[in-house]
Amino acid sequence: MIAEQLARVLEPLVGGELPVRIIAWDGSSTPERDADDRPVVRLNSAEVLRRQLWGPGELALSQSYVLGELEVSGELYPALRKVWDVVRERELSAVKITPLLLARLTGLARSAGAIGPRLKAPDSQAKLLGRLHSKQRDRRAISHHYDLSNEFYGLILDERMAYSSGYWQRGASTLFEAQGAKCRLVGEKLALKPGMRVLDIGCGWGSLSIELAEQFDVEMVGVTISAEQRAFAERRAQDRGVAGHVEIRLQDYREITGGPFDAVVSLEMGEHVGQQNYASYATAIRENLKAGAPALVQQMSRRGKHPGGGPFIEAFIAPDMHMRPLGETLDFFEDGGLEVLGVQSLREDYVRTIAAWRENFEQNFDRAESMMGPEITRVWELYLAGGELSFAQGRMGVDQILMRRSVV
Repeated sequence: MIAEQLARVLEPLVGGELPVRIIAWDGSSTPERDADDRPVVRLNSAEVLRRQLWGPGELALSQSYVLGELEVSGELYPALRKVWDVVRERELSAVKITPLLLARLTGLARSAGAIGPRLKAPDSQAKLLGRLHSKQRDRRAISHHYDLSNEFYGLILDERMAYSSGYWQRGASTLFEAQGAKCRLVGEKLALKPGMRVLDIGCGWGSLSIELAEQFDVEMVGVTISAEQRAFAERRAQDRGVAGHVEIRLQDYREITGGPFDAVVSLEMGEHVGQQNYASYATAIRENLKAGAPALVQQMSRRGKHPGGGPFIEAFIAPDMHMRPLGETLDFFEDGGLEVLGVQSLREDYVRTIAAWRENFEQNFDRAESMMGPEITRVWELYLAGGELSFAQGRMGVDQILMRRSVV
């Protein structure tokens, strides 16, 4: 009878009937109704309750999902969307953990045999030590996500290995075309000319650096703190015949040498530098620019109390990440001596980009699971579905910010 008891505990919190149907490990289930379109959540173990008892909320649910203690029947994205629709319709805010809730949850856990010590976190969850945004900790945080496996990322991204929003507004019909259009858009905004020296801060697997070198005949310097990304980018530049025009450095943005440059670009890297270090990031962009030279930053934005993206993202995907409303980011750049020339939203482009990544992932699911194991695969299943939904609902945004270094 676990399912019915759990529903009685949760329904007062969600203002009515649960937006999901529950099937518990003891065989019990909440009632099914006619034309029931609610997602079905299967609780495979009493450990689901134990995790909630120790820390009620998103993180414990995420841990249970990636470990297979909790499953969702059918596709995950529509299920998440259905739940979020109910949250919005009922104008629900964050669940407040009250003594009464804990008492009821404890009683249910005791009757279900779920009382016990805190369970171990999944192996896939980040466990970082050291001072926040020290160079050493930043390297570990980036390595946790980006050094996962180049082959694994190849199952999800386009052939360029571009891991940022594509640009679909010029009629792109495939992910490959959208990422190529994004690269051209960047080059056009920066007004690149042959022979210019361009710095790419947070170059990833080198997709933008290589593409700009090919399309605009410029000299690129890309920096990353991921050893796996650097090795891949150097091989790719060699294979594409532009190794003499693309230098990839294993280098922190605070240690860049060889400037000033004719232009600077940084795509979806600023989220990782942290709130306290963002002024240093803006300064690094300015100091690596010639007077009057342009810079383009593509960056995600977010409002609310979880600037890191929420407990799941912060624990499993991008530890130490920090996002903020767009206006606050513009303030950092202007205070850092950069003149903002224009801002273009790519939020809807990101919805299509992540949808394409998710489609690739689903098509390659079996290969991904055999390569990385079921736990990592579930992490990415949840990450891609949740990410697409966040951008689709406007809870997160992404913008291209075009600037130039002030002459004075």
